[in-house]
Amino acid sequence: MSRRVNFTLSDEQLATIEQAINYSPHPEVRQRAIAIRLLHLGYRPEQVSDMVAITANTIWTWHRRWRKDGLAGLEDRPKPGRKSKADTEYIRQLETALASDPQQLGLAYHIWTLNKLRLYLQQQTGILLSYTRFRALLSKLNYAWRQPKHDLSALQDPQAQQVAGQVLDWLKKTSQSVPLPPSNSSSWTKRP
Repeated sequence: MSRRVNFTLSDEQLATIEQAINYSPHPEVRQRAIAIRLLHLGYRPEQVSDMVAITANTIWTWHRRWRKDGLAGLEDRPKPGRKSKADTEYIRQLETALASDPQQLGLAYHIWTLNKLRLYLQQQTGILLSYTRFRALLSKLNYAWRQPKHDLSALQDPQAQQVAGQVLDWLKKTSQSVPLPPSNSSSWTKRP
């Protein structure tokens, strides 16, 4: 089924297509531009479809979009679907919460976990995201979870710390003066 369509490109259009083939950051645009160039070179849509492993109907669609919108027509269109529940206010609340210690917000814990943060944001905004969607949102916003470093210095007695430091210094001095016997537990030894 051959349609009478002129696939010939002007010099300006050909330059645009070649620019897209070589420099477009979008792989789908590069593939579609290659198909448009092959059509320009005289290949039929059925032949081009075999070359780029796409159906002939898709090749016709790409060419129609190229004629109508130019290079912008070769880009992927937004996918239809439900809008995200996480609006700008939700994201603002999320960033505010992540920038502060949970105890500063009147909560009983020191560290944000995904679920604690998700449930806190539900209380603040009325929006509850699923665990998976919440993780995806954090990833999209370039947040990464780190293993917390536990610091017990607030629970330590300063006087006991000072005494322990003195004992440790004394042990370091006395262990340097007493040679240690060679260890037989390892096959690796340190050269003198």
